Amino acid sequence: MLGTERKINGYALEICSNSSFSALQAQLGGASRVELCQNLENGGTTPSYGQIRSTRKLLDIGIHVLIRPRAGDFVYTAEEFEEIKEYIRFCKEVGCDGVVIGVLHSDGSVDKERCAELVALAKPLTAVFHRAFDRCKDPLASLETIISLGFDRILTSGLALTAEAGKELLTTLIEKAAGRIEVMPGSGVNEGNIVGLLKETGAQSIHSSAKVTVASTMQYDVLPSMGMNEATMQTSKLLVEELVGRIEQI
Repeated sequence: MLGTERKINGYALEICSNSSFSALQAQLGGASRVELCQNLENGGTTPSYGQIRSTRKLLDIGIHVLIRPRAGDFVYTAEEFEEIKEYIRFCKEVGCDGVVIGVLHSDGSVDKERCAELVALAKPLTAVFHRAFDRCKDPLASLETIISLGFDRILTSGLALTAEAGKELLTTLIEKAAGRIEVMPGSGVNEGNIVGLLKETGAQSIHSSAKVTVASTMQYDVLPSMGMNEATMQTSKLLVEELVGRIEQI
């Protein structure tokens, strides 16, 4: 079952969610769609089969799955590349709306051959080039390459630590894209800067984790140094509602 993407005052709000529970909070808060992942602590990695399937059953909004087999760089072995393709097939099978993918060469250029194979495999799902873009050597040349490969969207902070810091390049990328591909700002987007980012860059969609830190409920911990009872992060329904409210006021 494909999801229905909700528009908010003409904009799309994508929430990065690291569990089926978090994804449900995003939906309840009024998000347009979710980017489903795990391991936010390391920039996000591929969620499990069970998480993807369970989330699809829970949500009626769009689900775009981050397919990143490990933390670290975006130069993949043959085995990792096959894993990416297997997850794309599974996402199509269970009715996800899009996949969030990307492969680079070690010199910082887009791996055109591998990305073309992934986009062809993903269609008709939405194909999003993830924040591997923020590790590209030449962002404007990479933009043109990604457009030529048939991607539908790029998620980027404008090659900066946050979208706010990368605002100038984000604006340039959106202007250069000229409607041929959607450029979506992400990283550090919150209720204080979301309106400014949308207005100043000309973006039509925006990405936020809207996350809070939740303490462990464990009362017994014999080996605290192992980190098994550490606090976790999850999407906040209240923060999503706040972001939606800000967009509605534009």
